[in-house]
Amino acid sequence: MEQEEIFPLVSETGQTIGQATRSLCHNGSFLLHPVVHLHVINMQGDVFLQKRAENKDIQPGKWDTAVGGHMHLEESILEALKREACEELGLDLTQLQPRFLFQYAMTTDREREWVSSYMICYEGPFQLQTEEISEGRFWSQEEIRNHIGTDQFTPNFEIEWQRLQQYIPH
Repeated sequence: MEQEEIFPLVSETGQTIGQATRSLCHNGSFLLHPVVHLHVINMQGDVFLQKRAENKDIQPGKWDTAVGGHMHLEESILEALKREACEELGLDLTQLQPRFLFQYAMTTDREREWVSSYMICYEGPFQLQTEEISEGRFWSQEEIRNHIGTDQFTPNFEIEWQRLQQYIPH
């Protein structure tokens, strides 16, 4: 039997204060656990989004940030970001130098996450992790604005989009 993932629990300032299982964090307990997001922007200012696979336990089939994932116990934010970027898109962040954008607490109907968001400028290629991502593509900023509020994006992405726009060349 496969061991269930254990997530760190954090305070409102991102300091580790404990740990809990993935299922407990995602079952409505609202235990604050850290995640990393990486926004991938091309030279035209388009934003690469991934479509979450239908088998995902949170927000299946919705378009989301290019990379998003949970931190492991004893892992730094940058270690988690590098691991997730490699796993989900086949990216080597040691060559791409991600830029820190912001952190915030996100509460949905099932969970609470402490999100650390980063950005890179990158044109591709990508190697999508097909177990978790059904497709991925660049969206123009106008296309994103036209689809906000239509239930095609995850709530996390829609919230981050409001802040992300100031960092993207227009």
